[in-house]
Amino acid sequence: MRSPYIAGPIYDAVMFIGAPLLALGLGVAISGTPLADDEVELWGREGTVTSFFIGSFIMAHLGLVFVRSHLNQRIFARHRLRFVMVPVVLLLLLCASDWLLATAVVLTVWWDVVHSSLQTFGLGRIYDARRGNAPEAGRRLDLGLNLLLYVGPILAGATLLDHLTAFAAFERVGAVAVREIPIFAEAHQAAWAPVLLIGGALYLLFYALAYARLHRRGYRVSPQKVALLGFTGACSIYTWGFNSFGEAFFIMNFFHAWQYFGLVWWSERDNLRSRLGLSRARWGGAAALAAMVAAAGSYGVWAELVDSREQRVALCVTLVVSLMHFWYDGFIWSVRRREV
Repeated sequence: MRSPYIAGPIYDAVMFIGAPLLALGLGVAISGTPLADDEVELWGREGTVTSFFIGSFIMAHLGLVFVRSHLNQRIFARHRLRFVMVPVVLLLLLCASDWLLATAVVLTVWWDVVHSSLQTFGLGRIYDARRGNAPEAGRRLDLGLNLLLYVGPILAGATLLDHLTAFAAFERVGAVAVREIPIFAEAHQAAWAPVLLIGGALYLLFYALAYARLHRRGYRVSPQKVALLGFTGACSIYTWGFNSFGEAFFIMNFFHAWQYFGLVWWSERDNLRSRLGLSRARWGGAAALAAMVAAAGSYGVWAELVDSREQRVALCVTLVVSLMHFWYDGFIWSVRRREV
């Protein structure tokens, strides 16, 4: 009988299902401490210990996608043009156009929100597949729920304006009308928040009834998926919606990146050992893991500490990596194509 877990009970509990609770616990623990409040200077950049850490961790997980896209020969051969030409062309365009650069800055922020919801969506679909359910069973229902759980608390909650600061990038090109979007959102948030709350509650009811109907038709409920969605939804609503401890950005981004590291290692560990010539080494797994973390971490630290405000090429590189991460994940982690 096929295991209902992705990697195993302990691995899944720590890296996937329980990741939101782990991140929430860390966020609460660091709130109000010198790690989160005291300013430090590192390589000419000012910030807190936690801001440097989470910034580097986010950037590291963004760069980690290349382990699966470019180092996995089967995946790379299938999408060679997308993996080679598109990043180069995009980098040149961003370096050449202020308008495209500003658009990419805003797109990165909001695509990241959608992408985060799709990662949880994808993990849930894997758990469904582990239970033997058809790839299309409940797919649209899950997509709607995950978008609601991530985007809804941001639009209706305490962190909306933090997500709208990216629109300041359009000041450089004199797009005053676009720069007015955060002002409009702040002025009207109180009006649309109740609509989102009521609409969200109605969707949750519809979701539960629709899955009850699917269950009567043979759908097998995955407790792992239910726990994943429950923990993620509660964490998202509590942090994005209320930001009670002031660590919403840390919490939500930590568990997303944590899950991604777990997913890439689970998927690519054998491939990495082979590519690094460590397949027969007793310590090959540990060495491959260390190499993966070191490579991703090095990029993450560089991307966090480089002064992208003064170095346009560096900003363009980090934007390209981010956008490629979001885009690549859309087609290289497919349950329907059995690529996970």
